[in-house]
Amino acid sequence: MSPASETDSAMQTSDDAYDKFILRHLQHYGLFTGTAPPRASASSFDRWAVSQDSQSDTHSPDSPDSNTGDEEQDAEKTFPLYLHKPLRTKQLLIDFNGGRPIPRLRQPRDLFAIPSHSSPIQGVRWPVECDITVGDIQHIEWDPPEAEPFYQCTGHERTPMPVGEEKGNIVYLINPATRTAHFTCSRVGGSQGPVKNAHWSSSQEPPLSFESRFQSGNLQKAVQVGVHDYELTLRHDLYTTKHTQWFYFRVQNMKAGVTYRFSIINLLKPSSLYSAGMRPLLYSERAAREQGQGWTRTGANIKYYRNNREQDGKPLYSLTWTLEFPHVGDSCYLAHCYPYTYSDLHRYLCRVVRQPSTAAYCKLRVLCRSLAGNPVYVLTITAPGISLDSHVKQAVVVTARVHPGETNSSWIMQGFLDFLLGDSPDASLLREMFVFKVIPMLNPDGVVVGNYRCSLAGRDLNRNYRTLLQESFPCVWHTCNMVKRLLSEREVVLYCDLHGHSRKNNVFMYGCDSKSSTSVNLQERVFPLMMSKNAHDKFSFGSCKFKVQKTKEGTGRVVMWKLGIRNSYTMESTFGGSTLGNRTGTHFSTQDLKSIGYHLCDTLLDYCDPDTTKTSQCLAELSALLRLEISRRLGPDSNGSLGGLSVSDIESSTSGSNSSESDGPPLNLVNTSHQKRHLRSRKERNQLHRKPSSVRGKKTQDTLAMVKDTEKRQKVEATQQSGSAWSPHHSPQAHGSDHNTGQEGSVEAVSTPNMGRAGAHLCGGEATPSVPHGPVSGAAVQQSDPKGRQVHPIHMAAMTLCPRIKAHPGQTL
Repeated sequence: MSPASETDSAMQTSDDAYDKFILRHLQHYGLFTGTAPPRASASSFDRWAVSQDSQSDTHSPDSPDSNTGDEEQDAEKTFPLYLHKPLRTKQLLIDFNGGRPIPRLRQPRDLFAIPSHSSPIQGVRWPVECDITVGDIQHIEWDPPEAEPFYQCTGHERTPMPVGEEKGNIVYLINPATRTAHFTCSRVGGSQGPVKNAHWSSSQEPPLSFESRFQSGNLQKAVQVGVHDYELTLRHDLYTTKHTQWFYFRVQNMKAGVTYRFSIINLLKPSSLYSAGMRPLLYSERAAREQGQGWTRTGANIKYYRNNREQDGKPLYSLTWTLEFPHVGDSCYLAHCYPYTYSDLHRYLCRVVRQPSTAAYCKLRVLCRSLAGNPVYVLTITAPGISLDSHVKQAVVVTARVHPGETNSSWIMQGFLDFLLGDSPDASLLREMFVFKVIPMLNPDGVVVGNYRCSLAGRDLNRNYRTLLQESFPCVWHTCNMVKRLLSEREVVLYCDLHGHSRKNNVFMYGCDSKSSTSVNLQERVFPLMMSKNAHDKFSFGSCKFKVQKTKEGTGRVVMWKLGIRNSYTMESTFGGSTLGNRTGTHFSTQDLKSIGYHLCDTLLDYCDPDTTKTSQCLAELSALLRLEISRRLGPDSNGSLGGLSVSDIESSTSGSNSSESDGPPLNLVNTSHQKRHLRSRKERNQLHRKPSSVRGKKTQDTLAMVKDTEKRQKVEATQQSGSAWSPHHSPQAHGSDHNTGQEGSVEAVSTPNMGRAGAHLCGGEATPSVPHGPVSGAAVQQSDPKGRQVHPIHMAAMTLCPRIKAHPGQTL
């Protein structure tokens, strides 16, 4: 059989479309002909072989672009083709079939780097200021046989005040890792600088040994203030002076049967779940090794209180507790919540991509790289195959760990992925119905260095989804860009950003009120209500809020909602536990958190069920709950009618959330000498080009005097016209002034229709004294600028009545 006919036969029998394409490609260029090509000389072959060796892969294991998944391909034997000229390529491989060479191309490299099991932290990059002394730490997963109860306050807990290093002995103090005002560069492994050892008198008992220079650790200083008492100071988020809540550190050199006291003295929040019975977490390496026991709740005499210190004019708070370590000479870890590090995510993704069963429907790629250069991974999960209706598949976007200290969100994410990547019929149905875009860790840099809330830009990423600064906020910028591309292709039925909450128990959601009809608002509440029914002992619908506040307009939830995703939610999971059903007064375990991820998948199936019975039942229940809430808030005279208000106007704000306003641009743009020059205002620019300052000053004084005289005259006229026009129960009427003619009657007054007597109590959701709601008759107060041009009239009612109530869409201001 000729080589050409043999090649045709190979193309017909091969099941690999890629091999068929390559064989045709090589046949086109004459590699398969009836006559064998002339053999290259030995010297030519030697030159080609040397060239191949010199061009071999030289990726360092520390390189973020290295690919450790190609080991099997590298082990394949390669052979040269005897052509007229030596080949200079690494992509061509030769297979032999019956002694005859069959060339093919090497499979393309993956677009991401997953570290191997043997070295899962080889590519993790740290800021160069960070000292790293402990390698990768792995904790076993373990679920307690019974739910762990909350701590019951006795009323006799001590409140020790900080005494500081002046009266104590510093036993642990590390470099604050802020030698510069902002992040500059990173390297694998951080600085790895010298370790500062603590000293104590030989006559004293050796103190506990502390360490936190590992992934997600953040203990800054430990001071021994008693034989067994220690004051602990947490490191702030890097390049900030704020956000101390998360803690995670190691303790060694302990004695068994001894009661130790720990007091964290620089917490910033005035309230905490520790005041409601939450207990810290303890992990014993010896207990894990000998008994298979993982993280357990620990501590007695727990107290959260304000201490006698301040920082930047704000009071500081302390958390104190006592405990007895289970074993002598053990290595133990204490944490605010179950840790979940960047390397933990790597290990999980390694297991996912190496499972042949998941390769068909799960693709892992790098969305972008963080400021430090750590990959931000995105998984695309959907059923394989191309069908006629594949282009109309709806999409679901789920993200987590935009706040690095909220580790409970990663456990929920792992439960979500475990279910979605499983082989259950429900998981298969979800993959058939939807295209899932999942970003399991949005802020890897913050997770690595042990931040609670910020990235290395020194800013809260969840206030910067509207940013245009791609270089400063790459993670959220690329996430937004990905969602925009996704929306151009298909409908996104759900966006859910997973978070943790330090001041409320249970799990709940924050959504977005569309400010339109009541029926639409209720539709946005259906998914959270279904979640509460599926996870009735963990999820609290009563804690869900849907008001969109101005301070939250940069969050992922609000930005995605404004892009057109109606069901856009932030799901908050407590650091504590449940107050619902038979789980009342018990902490969440990692298994409880993962079960929330299962219920999220289950609820998605319920919500998109073609049988709308469940949805109809939820809407009926929501309508009944809404009428009850209106009657409670607005009084019996309301008859369950909201009038011109939206549903969210009757609920309180989300001020109880872990919110923080945006701190402005990233620190590298604030503190560097080459920052953009401050742009002068129009007034400042005009003054630079006017007459000398003496002339300009006189002109300005004349103008101000004329403005004051005009305003004084207008106030007198308005007072004479208004008279006594208050009408306590008068329905608002349209009053105003025409923009062009200055005549009254063309612009409506700022007021809230159909509110009756109780409307005065809805100013931003807070109770206020009852005041009349009718606008002032003859209500326009005319304002004029120095040149005499008429401007929009301002009603006295708009200046005096409940300024926090804003007009709704369709209402004229």
